[in-house]
Amino acid sequence: MKLLTTTLLLFFIITTTFSQHSISGKVIDQNNTTVPFANVILKEKKGNKTPKGTVTDENGNYKFENISSNTYQIEISVLGFKIEKSKEFKLDSNKTLNFTLKEESQTLNEVVIKSKRPVIKQTAEKLIVDLEKTEMVNSSLQDVMRKVPGVLVTNSGITIAGKSGVRILINGKTTEYMDVDTLLRDFPADNISKVEVVEQPGAEYDASGSGAIINIILKKNVSLGTHGSVMGWIGEDEGFEYGTRASIASYKNKLNWQTSISHSQPTWRDDLFLVRTVGNETYDQATKEPYNPNRFTVSGSLDYYINDKNSIGIGGRWNNRKSDRIASSKTIISRTNTTDILFSENSFDRDRVDFNINPYYEYKSDTDKLLIDFNYIDYKNDNTNTLSDVPGSTIPFQDRRYLQDGKYTIKTYRIDYNKTFSDNFKLSIGSKYAMVNTDSDLKSFLENNTGTFDFDQTNSSQFLVNENIFAIYSKINANYGKWSFSGGLRFEDSNTDGTSVFLKNGQMVTELKKRPISKLFPSASISRKITEEIGSSLSYSYRIRRPSYNSLNSFATYLDPFSAGEGNPALKPAFTNNYQFNLTYKGQPFFTVGYSKTNDVIFDLIKQDNSNAQIRQQAVNVENFTNWNFRLFGPLNFIKGVEGYTGFIVNKNSYNSIIHGVDLSKWNLFWFIQASYKLPWDVNFEMSGNYGTGALQGQIDVDWLAGLDFSLGKKFLDDKLKVNLGFNKMLNRGFNGTIDYGNGTAKVESNGSRQNIQLRLTYSFGSKFGKKKSKRNSSRDEENRIQDNN
Repeated sequence: MKLLTTTLLLFFIITTTFSQHSISGKVIDQNNTTVPFANVILKEKKGNKTPKGTVTDENGNYKFENISSNTYQIEISVLGFKIEKSKEFKLDSNKTLNFTLKEESQTLNEVVIKSKRPVIKQTAEKLIVDLEKTEMVNSSLQDVMRKVPGVLVTNSGITIAGKSGVRILINGKTTEYMDVDTLLRDFPADNISKVEVVEQPGAEYDASGSGAIINIILKKNVSLGTHGSVMGWIGEDEGFEYGTRASIASYKNKLNWQTSISHSQPTWRDDLFLVRTVGNETYDQATKEPYNPNRFTVSGSLDYYINDKNSIGIGGRWNNRKSDRIASSKTIISRTNTTDILFSENSFDRDRVDFNINPYYEYKSDTDKLLIDFNYIDYKNDNTNTLSDVPGSTIPFQDRRYLQDGKYTIKTYRIDYNKTFSDNFKLSIGSKYAMVNTDSDLKSFLENNTGTFDFDQTNSSQFLVNENIFAIYSKINANYGKWSFSGGLRFEDSNTDGTSVFLKNGQMVTELKKRPISKLFPSASISRKITEEIGSSLSYSYRIRRPSYNSLNSFATYLDPFSAGEGNPALKPAFTNNYQFNLTYKGQPFFTVGYSKTNDVIFDLIKQDNSNAQIRQQAVNVENFTNWNFRLFGPLNFIKGVEGYTGFIVNKNSYNSIIHGVDLSKWNLFWFIQASYKLPWDVNFEMSGNYGTGALQGQIDVDWLAGLDFSLGKKFLDDKLKVNLGFNKMLNRGFNGTIDYGNGTAKVESNGSRQNIQLRLTYSFGSKFGKKKSKRNSSRDEENRIQDNN
């Protein structure tokens, strides 16, 4: 008995002395919002061991494992908040400690400055801009994009380091089959948590696209209780514009649901001025095209948490956009002794409807995550446009009418699995299968002598696409000391069948083009911490850009009597090798060098036929395209009270094609700045601007560019009411440059409306208790290629 007692006593002492425990918890602020990337230090109070350290993840969680029994203290620190320390505690079992941080503030004369933690983080694969903790009161997604270092928003769209072809995702799902122009102007910025600029996509992303991916991550606004918001805005651009949105969410027990409804009618205008010479004639064209689309959207989701690790759900969205506008053109044709004028109008009546539904299943534990989901998209686009002359013209022409209907169905099945073996090693694998069916039908009509229209079979056609894409990928993330590595391999097998039905030599013919592609797409990045403040990384990715579905159709549609666009059924995919080197300072971007080389880049070729003065734009494959870019970034916090960034981008684009006679190359310099300042009475002032010495936008050699936007924002009623007054496009110098056709040149100016003013009010209501749900993030590719930019 004595021996048994002694043995048990020794066993108890040994197990008590050498037992290992874990310490975990969550860090939030006074608004019950999680605080990611906070420093967590574990100090042993009895002994001389070096303190252990970690940082909170994006959900504000931290964890220490394999900690021996002793007395400890935890210290939490992050810029913008007061340091928080726990009381000393004795660890003899697993323990959970949560922390609530308080913001630091200081008064400087009449201006109250609230410190902010860094909101920008550069990794080898992407640039992360965290907006959730900032004082920014933006009005739209377009305003947010102007605040991302290195991202330029111009009339031609979004470019990064001089490269276009940027894909926009929201929570990992593409938006490009939607109306991107309206999305940028209308999407509420206060719903955005983070912006990820992914220039070197890993294997988990679709290999499609030659440009960067911008992933908009929405706030995790599903909290315990029922809450919501209502928003309304009015503005003036090309005319009076307005929009409204209401959302409500509820999370009680295991059931969570949310829904939103929005309606908007923004306005803007695109102008085109073109002066060109054809023989001994000069064509001076001016086109003004106003936009006032009417958009209505309903969305919702339902999630059920079976237990702590398993959940199922379904989300959906219905979107309708109608556009009814008239583009007016005036072309003056000058000769030595005579002058003619041609007035024309192109009226557009377009109705687009898309429906999306996305059921999913998710398993999530501390070390494993499994996501299975299905995404279905049904998209219809009915277009009617009529090109007609206007009284006053001295040159007659035959009116044309086009009926262009498009139907797209996309079904995507996806499975992703992540396994975390330790803090230093993670494995990801996954697979995707997509089925795409499209039906584009163009009916062309010509005016007859009675003023009505006759069907023109010769210039009409139908184009069908049947495509299947299978992909499988694997990726590892590993850390060793000061080194970090990620590497992945993605295999994609696609089969695309394009069927054209059209009239040829008086007979209806059907042509089938098959395009099978099976390829491996590697990606890798390696980074090292050089000092406590300076880090470096080198990354590589190999990608494919498949042609948009519409560009494969040989449709020819007239924009005005002298210019038309047409498709190219012989268009091939483009393949790009991307390389990038980054230097970071305290985890933030400092210096970047990037190089990419693309074979068979998809290029909008503009040609002029001197025999009939016609201009045609067609997507073709240019054999070689290279891009060099050098970027230098710097924070503005050395200026008292100012937060923000400034920087320079030096860029060179080069296109070369023997087949198409293209030899274009240009260096250019861009300077950008985005800054915020706290004015008296807690008014936030924000400003963003840019200046460029020029650019090479495809075939257009552009002169200097500039843009300037600023806004004022203030919160009322305990921060429930947000008021923002935005002044956009105060300086908006668009494209002023030249086009070299090979057999002549043209001066071109492409510009939009200016001085847009918007007043936006957002009121939040209901109860929130801080419990967050995880986000699902799965990328989509096939929707990108609809590209129906009507």
